[in-house]
Amino acid sequence: MSKSKRLIELMMTVNRKRKFTVKELAQEFEVSTRTILRDLQELSELGVPLYSEVGPHGGYQVLKERILPPIAFTEEEAVAIFFASHALRHYAYLPFKEEAASALSKFYFYMTGEVRDRIDQMKHRIDIFTPERSSEVPFLSILLEASIHQKVLHIGYDSREGKLSRPIQPIGLYASNGFWYCPAYCYLRKELRLFRCDRIQTAEYDSTGMVPMDFREVHLGNRDDYFQTEVKYIELYVELSREGVQRCETELWPMPTLHVREDGTGWLDGKARHVDIPYYAKFFMGLGNEATVKEPAELIESMKVILLEMMTKYV
Repeated sequence: MSKSKRLIELMMTVNRKRKFTVKELAQEFEVSTRTILRDLQELSELGVPLYSEVGPHGGYQVLKERILPPIAFTEEEAVAIFFASHALRHYAYLPFKEEAASALSKFYFYMTGEVRDRIDQMKHRIDIFTPERSSEVPFLSILLEASIHQKVLHIGYDSREGKLSRPIQPIGLYASNGFWYCPAYCYLRKELRLFRCDRIQTAEYDSTGMVPMDFREVHLGNRDDYFQTEVKYIELYVELSREGVQRCETELWPMPTLHVREDGTGWLDGKARHVDIPYYAKFFMGLGNEATVKEPAELIESMKVILLEMMTKYV
C-alpha cells in the first residue's frame, strides 16, 4: 500500500475508532509502530485533532471535531463551493466564521495551480454583494445552538419600547440586506417575534428552570403557519409603480406576495403581522409616489400620523 493511500485510510480509521493504540493500528495496517507514529504525526500536521494519553490504559483519541473522509470534487464543484463560502466574507459576523475561513483556506490550498489562477481571476469578476454593517452581532452562535437544541435564552434587547430583558426560544437565524434576524417565541409577549440580532445586548441560557416549548417541528419555512392562530394579522394591498416594484424586489417579504404586470408595474398583497404596521408605514413612505397603500386602514392612518409629525418640524 502506498503511503498516500495509507494516510487516507488511516484518517478514516482513526475518525471511526475515536480511541486506539499505535500497536492496534500497526497490526491493522501491517506496518511497524514507528511507521504508524510517523503517519500519526503527519495527520496531526494536516489538522486531524489527535490527543495522546500515557500510561497502561493510554493511547490516542480524536478530539470532539470529527474529520470527514476525503471527498472527490470536480473542478467546477470545487470552484462553486469556494465562491459559496467566499460570498460570506461580507458578513463581519457569522455563527461559524472561523470554520468557514478555515474551510475556504483548505479548498484554495489543495487546488491545482491552474484552478487557483482561475479563482484569482474570478474573484474580481463575480460577487454576491451584501451591504457591510458596522453593528456588532456577538450572539449568533448561542442563538443558533438554542434553536437547534430547544433551549430558552434570556436576552437584553434594545426595542422600540426601550431596553427590555425577556426570555425567548429561538426558531432559527437568517440574514437579509446585511442584517441578521432571529425569529423566536417571546415569553414576554406570548407570541412569535422577530429580533434583529445586532440589537441583542446580552444572551445567556435560562437558569431558572423554565420548560422549553416543543418546537422540534417548527423551522424558518413553516414558522408563520405554525403561529398563525396566536398572531394577529392584517390584509395588505399596495399598488406599485415600475420603480416601486424594483425597490420591493430587493426586500425580503415573508408573507405579502409581490406581483408584477407585463408593463413592469405591480402590487403587493397578502397577510402581514399587525405588530409590523410601524415598519410597513415607514417603508412605504420611503417609496414616496412609487407606492400607494390601499389597505388596511390602520396602515394608512399610521402613515398619516408620521407625515403630520414630520410636517410640524418644518412649519
